[in-house]
Amino acid sequence: MALPKLKQDATDARLAALDLPASGWSRSAREDALARVKATGLPSRRDEYWKYTQPDTLVQVDAPVAEVFDANETPIFNDFDRVKIVFVDGVFDADASDDLALEGVSIDRLADAGDIHWAKDVYGVLEARGQTPVERPLAALNTAFATDGLLIRVTKTPSKPIHITYKHAATNSDAILHHVVKVEAGAELTLLENGPAAARFNKCLEADIADGGKLHHIRAQGRDHQRRAATHMFARLGAESVFKSFTFTANGVLTRNECVIELTGDDAVAHVAGACMGDGDFLHDDTVFVTHDALNCESRQVFKKVLRNGATGVFQGKILVKPGAQKTDGYQISQSLLLDDDSQFLAKPELEIYADDVACSHGSTSGAIDDEGLFYLRSRGVPVDEATDLLTIAFLAEAVQEIEDEAIQEEIVSRIEGWLTRRRG
Repeated sequence: MALPKLKQDATDARLAALDLPASGWSRSAREDALARVKATGLPSRRDEYWKYTQPDTLVQVDAPVAEVFDANETPIFNDFDRVKIVFVDGVFDADASDDLALEGVSIDRLADAGDIHWAKDVYGVLEARGQTPVERPLAALNTAFATDGLLIRVTKTPSKPIHITYKHAATNSDAILHHVVKVEAGAELTLLENGPAAARFNKCLEADIADGGKLHHIRAQGRDHQRRAATHMFARLGAESVFKSFTFTANGVLTRNECVIELTGDDAVAHVAGACMGDGDFLHDDTVFVTHDALNCESRQVFKKVLRNGATGVFQGKILVKPGAQKTDGYQISQSLLLDDDSQFLAKPELEIYADDVACSHGSTSGAIDDEGLFYLRSRGVPVDEATDLLTIAFLAEAVQEIEDEAIQEEIVSRIEGWLTRRRG
């Protein structure tokens, strides 16, 4: 079936401006991904899963200009003992990065990987699986044209986390990065990410977690006011494995975070959570698809958004329980706190269940600051602005508590407090 002319023209123009990297072992995956992009076309507002989010600036040929923002604060996670890996506008910065050697872990760069590599069995594979039943053309575009990224194989549990920092230096930078993480049976890794990355950023993370493996992923998306980002996470879980991901987002004109999770082994656990705070010209979209395809698995989706001065929040979350996936425990909650009458929250929660012994629930709410809570704090001498901030932090707490590491929890809360203080000041 032919694509509509506007979509075809936009897709052709974008593809014409990109070159397919000449990489031996990933060549087949890249060509297959390119074929998927050509078949589906890049997204438009007419597509069902983009009706709340205008993707024009994510698919146009040139990245919109985004002024570089100086946060004038210590970078998040800076005080943690970790292996730091830095990308500037999508380009690896060896001088700013630590030695990539870490016990129990092998770390290679996508740009340097040889003709034969373990990542061939994962690169583009989970992304391709995630195209059904919902097409994700920006992820396929990433697989085809990613210029670099990290290939991380975890065979044992290392003593420290891996920390990927993305720096934005050029006002018109357009970065495409693709990471692959393979956690072998019984191994465990904590992966930290932070930074604005570029004026426009397209990132894909594929995580293959074997039986009994664990991956903890914590991400803070940078404070650049004018940045735009489309990110994708694809995770496949084996038996008794664990995947927990949390994202904290502050500022940004447009952010679209997609997460596609497959629970393919019995007794697997997958939690994905997010806390975002937006002010003014801000649109933040969380789109999540969790598939239960095994026995006695647990999934949680917990998303909280604080919006003010006309900011917009979007949540699209689905739990699919396949036939035979009995004893499924699926939980989904999406909530927004609107600090004025101009902001809006658009939600589309979904359940699709083909098994009869399950416990699945979803809920979505949107509202203002609790008047009773505000009155209680003010009656005890707390100024109205501080009281509002305290209630805002309490609202976000359920999402932040999805992080298992208490030190990282405290770091995220301190950043939330800083954002609220700046807005109050």
